[in-house]
Amino acid sequence: MLEIRHIHKRFGGIHAVEDASLTIAQGSITGLIGPNGAGKTTLFNVIAGLYTPDSGSVVFEGKDITGKKPHELFERGILRTFQIAHEFSSLSVRENLMVVPAAQSGERLLETWIRPSKVRLEEAQNRERAEEVIDFLQLDAVADELAGNLSGGQKKLLELGRTMMADPKIVFLDEVGAGVNRTLLRTIGDSIIRLNQERGYTFCMIEHDMDFIGRLCDPVIVMASGGVLATGTPEEVMNNEAVIEAYLGTGRKHQRH
Repeated sequence: MLEIRHIHKRFGGIHAVEDASLTIAQGSITGLIGPNGAGKTTLFNVIAGLYTPDSGSVVFEGKDITGKKPHELFERGILRTFQIAHEFSSLSVRENLMVVPAAQSGERLLETWIRPSKVRLEEAQNRERAEEVIDFLQLDAVADELAGNLSGGQKKLLELGRTMMADPKIVFLDEVGAGVNRTLLRTIGDSIIRLNQERGYTFCMIEHDMDFIGRLCDPVIVMASGGVLATGTPEEVMNNEAVIEAYLGTGRKHQRH
């Protein structure tokens, strides 16, 4: 579904991503792990159109999308969330969901004057869709709460809900588990699995919680020093000597001496 081909990205003299290549299969939940500074978020930002790579290409469904802007990728069904949720804090949970669909007639002043019935119909459809998302993610109790008042975990659920309103093909999740309590993390994990199995969403996630990765992801891709170090099942990568070396600075071979 998506191919990363020999991506390089530097900032000054620092090589944040260096000759990174990987593939993401349609219908998969792919984990992207690695020590801090491995280049994971920079690679996400290149894929999502926030950064233009110095060289290399990003290919989605057979078409080169390298350098496309985030709004162009949104239209193609490519969405990305952030480690810190980007909600509209002064809007309710329901309103945060309703503003997501693109090209709404109500966004154009002239349409509200000459086609008010069309605007009302679209708003009713968006509200209905938002209610389905609220129910799916079990956000009923906070549907009318201002998004800025939500807990960190609830904001992550809302972020997931906002992607659902766009009905994406592939979603890139940046540390969806960061700062989330175990109960809400399980709810988020259950929701991701359901979206993958029931609606066919493809996911790629950066995550440091290996229990969470192990429960959701196959395959797992390991980055280190800007490049791809290993790919495999969660068990395979966690028993990979090179991965242990990258994370801990010493592998089992060194520990035996």
